[in-house]
Amino acid sequence: MVFLQLRHFNGVSHFPSQVHGKRKVSQRCICLQPQAAVPSRTRRIMESISVSGEVGGAGGAYSYDALKRLDQIWSNICSTQIVQQEIQQVVSSNAGLFSQSDLSDKAVGTFDVIVCGGTLGIFIATALSFKGLRVAIVERNTLKGREQEWNISRKELLELVESGILVEDDIDEATAAKFNPNRCGFEGKGEIWVGDILNLGVSPAKLIEIVKKRFISLGGVIFEGYSVSSICTYENAAVLQLAEGKILSSHLIIDAMGNFSPVVKQIRSGRKPDGVCLVVGSCARGFKDNSTSDVIYSSSSVKKVGDSEVQLFWEAFPAGSGPLDRTTYMFTYIDPQAGSPKLEELLERYWDLMPEYQGVTLDNLEIQRVIYGIFPTYRDSPLPAAFNRILQFGDASGIQSPVSFGGFGSLTRHLARLSTGVYEAVRGDFVDSYSLSLLNPYMPNLSASWLFQRAMSAKQQSDVSPDFINELLFVNFQCMQKLGDPVLRPFLQDVIKFGPLAKTLGLVMLNKPQIIPSIFKQVGIPVLVDWSGHFFMLGYYTLLSTFADPVIRSLLNAFPPRMKYEWNRYLEAWKYGSASSKMEIHQRILCCLKLFQMFTN
Repeated sequence: MVFLQLRHFNGVSHFPSQVHGKRKVSQRCICLQPQAAVPSRTRRIMESISVSGEVGGAGGAYSYDALKRLDQIWSNICSTQIVQQEIQQVVSSNAGLFSQSDLSDKAVGTFDVIVCGGTLGIFIATALSFKGLRVAIVERNTLKGREQEWNISRKELLELVESGILVEDDIDEATAAKFNPNRCGFEGKGEIWVGDILNLGVSPAKLIEIVKKRFISLGGVIFEGYSVSSICTYENAAVLQLAEGKILSSHLIIDAMGNFSPVVKQIRSGRKPDGVCLVVGSCARGFKDNSTSDVIYSSSSVKKVGDSEVQLFWEAFPAGSGPLDRTTYMFTYIDPQAGSPKLEELLERYWDLMPEYQGVTLDNLEIQRVIYGIFPTYRDSPLPAAFNRILQFGDASGIQSPVSFGGFGSLTRHLARLSTGVYEAVRGDFVDSYSLSLLNPYMPNLSASWLFQRAMSAKQQSDVSPDFINELLFVNFQCMQKLGDPVLRPFLQDVIKFGPLAKTLGLVMLNKPQIIPSIFKQVGIPVLVDWSGHFFMLGYYTLLSTFADPVIRSLLNAFPPRMKYEWNRYLEAWKYGSASSKMEIHQRILCCLKLFQMFTN
């Protein structure tokens, strides 16, 4: 009789050694007993890890059960069958006054702003409290950050200081890891090294703890363990009914409930996203060479995962939990359709490929946690306000780049603009859907990013070379490196500018003209035509921000309140839609003033 003995490392079963019993006859017998299907390697690893640190928000769950739930959501998104179920109508409207309704006496709290969703919502809530508004947060879980770090640059964190959320010492306290240099690698092609790009690992647990204390000290109120049941808008209030029975009223409700917000689902009528970034990874202990990071590393060619061909990309960062701890992410961009790979299938591929990518063996690593996420994106983003008195914020608004996963970086860039705009809207009573939509305006730089996602998404049954995407990325990065930091740096932080983009495209066409036909095959003529319109608008917004902004800004104080509010939003749309920095705006204003003086003297 032959017994198979499994040895376990990190929850992974390895085959094995044989243990022989005595033979009673010359013929060898093998007794097979019925047994359950062998669990996947992903399941064995995940079930061997403690997951006590799960929290709300993207990337806050680590358990195998949570993975299966998310895979089911993903399967529903990809399904070609029409699901015959009515989208939950979370938001309704009432033409009367709240004070005359039956619910007015039942409200247990009245606020200027209520923020639904606290993981990223705590930042806008604290910024508004700092400006003097009475703000409440509704969070269905305990309001705390996840254990897994956010990777960001110090410059972006300083935006939180300018918004009154942090002081500079808080940045040092919340920073768990620092590392340099940072690599952009292209398997089989080459690599480019940069410094101070996404080179800080910030502890969300510590950062949100700091901001939470700041929020409470400013008079903020937190309703933890409460879920949104419904929202009703009146002429003079937005009323939030919680699943647990409490009723809250406010001047404005901010929806910060993330990619799967029930309000967003109602607005989009359950429409399938235009593209999705699937992310898997882990934080593990046992990396001896652990002082640098990978901002992006692309696989040499498309690979088979499940029934799909996908282009795989990687990121890797030292973790703050120990000198040998490292986080590695594997991600891909795909169109949601039947046959798309599941997260568990991606993880199975990850365990195969990650050791080779990082130069380690899986047996020598101690897996701390497994990471996974779905990041849907829509072409019509940011999402305009669909209702009076309700505004989407963060991932719910779609303000993040379609090639990024996670919205913390974009949040820091837009927080000052949004907190100022919301404050003016509440104080001026400009909370109709049109006025609120000006806070989530069309941004050509964001729309132009769609070309990059399409170019980085492997097409099924494609007629381009399997290594085309890796080759295209390497050529583009080579050209950006030649053009210098002013071109390369913004792109690595998901900031698209007209000048750098035009220079890069021009240099690519000069250096590698033979790649152009493959670009047309990869992304398609309709996408390129659509992108050309956004590229033109990016240039147009840059011109407006350069020349029209200084003139109009000097006249703003003479405008009536509503007109002033609206023009402030237009100026912000030009600035942020062209990714113009404060320094650039300041330099342009000085230049225009000098020109004006020259012509008037």
